[in-house]
Amino acid sequence: MISKRNATLIGLIAVLLWSSIVGLIRSVSDYLGATGGAAMIYSVASVFLLFSVGFPKIQQFPKRYLIWGSLLFVSYELCLALSIGYSNTHQQAIEVGMVNYLWPALTMVAAILFNQQKSSLLIIPGFILAIVGICWVLGGDQGFNIANMLHNIQDNPLSYGLAFVGALIWAGYCTVTARIANGKNGVTLFFMLTASILWIKYFIFATEPMHFSLQAIIYLVLAAAAMGFGYAAWNVGILHGNVTILAGASYFIPVFSAALAAIVLHTPLSLAFWQGAAMVCIGSILCWFATRQKS
Repeated sequence: MISKRNATLIGLIAVLLWSSIVGLIRSVSDYLGATGGAAMIYSVASVFLLFSVGFPKIQQFPKRYLIWGSLLFVSYELCLALSIGYSNTHQQAIEVGMVNYLWPALTMVAAILFNQQKSSLLIIPGFILAIVGICWVLGGDQGFNIANMLHNIQDNPLSYGLAFVGALIWAGYCTVTARIANGKNGVTLFFMLTASILWIKYFIFATEPMHFSLQAIIYLVLAAAAMGFGYAAWNVGILHGNVTILAGASYFIPVFSAALAAIVLHTPLSLAFWQGAAMVCIGSILCWFATRQKS
């Protein structure tokens, strides 16, 4: 039996793995295209999950979880991967990734609205601060600037739109599955479904050629490992580790993600970006603390 301390460390590794996803997905997309790259990532990640988590016994899944879990999980992963892959620049990919990290604050709000989660009034400034942080990031070097923010969004509404819709979907997934999963974990199945849909999209609609090279394969394996092993490690941490520590650490993923993406993509980020990222983190933590106080 794994110790609680070791399980917590494994869960923290998942936080670091997930933090690397934005930079790695974009790197794979540079070589293999948005759709083809995402299809390859989820295919290889599915193999990793088969060996680390195993294939679930679907017949034991609650039917509602099988249907809604599949639909929401796959929809979110499609939004995440394609929003980053479709970004016009590396800077935009990092900004899109930050929009996606609205999901922790949105999850807390959804839990209050739909799961009758008790909360203090701290949820209001927390949610507002997270939203302002995203606006601050999208405002460019000047920080909170409505004109610059709208200009950035208009430059690529598809990527920013997918990222925001993905954040809403993941908040819904967390809220719904908390009630209907009955402790079941369908991540391997969900990854395989995601890969299948991406391959269908690639063969029917995609016109981007895939350029394989040693560097492309390295980024592909790293991205797939971060995806697959990240979920596997998180599952161990949540089941056997200190959930409070893991939950707290997960709210710093936006800052970790931006830092790692800036390194991987060789993209310097402005002070205003870091200020916005910090607001997103602090806002999410306030939302979490608001619900913890009344649990």
